Amino acid sequence: MRFSKKYMLTGGLILIALLMLLAQLWNYLKNPWTRDGQVQAEVIQITPRVSGQIVDLPVKNNQFVKAGDLLFQIDPRSFEAALAETRAEYEESLDTYEAQRQNVFAYEARVRESDAAVEQARSNIKALEAEVVKAKAEFERQQQLLPLRATSQKSLEAAQAEYDSSVENRIGAEAALVESQATSEQSRAELEQARAQLGALGDNNPSLRAALAALRQAELNLEYTTVTAPVSGYVTNVDFRFGDQAVANQPAMALVDSSSYWVDGYFRETFIRRIAPGDRAIVTLMAYPDNPLEGYVDSIGWGIAQQDGTAGNDLLPEVNPTFEWIRLAQRVPVRIHLTRVPPPVRLIVGFTGSVFVMGGTADADKADKKDEMAPEP
Repeated sequence: MRFSKKYMLTGGLILIALLMLLAQLWNYLKNPWTRDGQVQAEVIQITPRVSGQIVDLPVKNNQFVKAGDLLFQIDPRSFEAALAETRAEYEESLDTYEAQRQNVFAYEARVRESDAAVEQARSNIKALEAEVVKAKAEFERQQQLLPLRATSQKSLEAAQAEYDSSVENRIGAEAALVESQATSEQSRAELEQARAQLGALGDNNPSLRAALAALRQAELNLEYTTVTAPVSGYVTNVDFRFGDQAVANQPAMALVDSSSYWVDGYFRETFIRRIAPGDRAIVTLMAYPDNPLEGYVDSIGWGIAQQDGTAGNDLLPEVNPTFEWIRLAQRVPVRIHLTRVPPPVRLIVGFTGSVFVMGGTADADKADKKDEMAPEP
């Protein structure tokens, strides 16, 4: 009897242990877990846009700065001089533009005057033609009257002189018309040349736009001498000192955005099918094992780098040998958005930890939200 009780007790303990083991195994299979997690954050490379000597460097390595705080100041004197020179060139361009515009107005007035002279010459020709017709008729009449003794030789000569004078005047008027037309054509050519030199009017003038663009670039260059923090975060890896020469487009320091921390968990590919965006996640950092972080699955990586098949020597693909009976699962990155970070925890990029995802909780959260949004009966 005693032996049977001992056997039953032992069997019961073994059964409980097996059930607990199966529960843990089921929990492990249902809720993916990995020890390969890493804290990440947006790291901004602070790069000067212009070159110059550093005259102010108020920050130090690992210092916290707020958005808009001064990181470093490049000597602005040469850029101020360049801005003054460019502004003077822009004002000179304005003066040149105004002078050319007034020149166009003057040529337009000259064209109007020459057109008026042409019209006047044509009017004179018409008037002189009438005089020629009238003088010719009088001259012919005098020629007909002279044989009839109805006029005198003197009157005939006077009529002929009047006729010859009117013809000469018409010839002179025609010459004046040709000269006026030539002057008008020359004035129009000079006007077109002046307009071509001036270009478009107003803000569309290419010379003004070029001068204004140069002025704006000089203003920007002066603004670029003051480098401020684009976001709040931690300054790290300051690569120069006070008095050093900053080089344009060369990173000078890094700024870790303090509002952008997340965790990348690298799960085996066999677990990915049980992970969905929105699933709750628990992150336990090695640095803070007693202060777990809470979050949810933000997204799942859509690709990982290929190891086999990349180009090697002679551009031939490199293929690593593998054991046919052992097949290692690939690791796929899963991004965890953090929703709760306990006060003792200080997140640092590169911290490692474990990531535990509660599979299926995304659908449960959606159902809870629908229940909350449903109207009360």
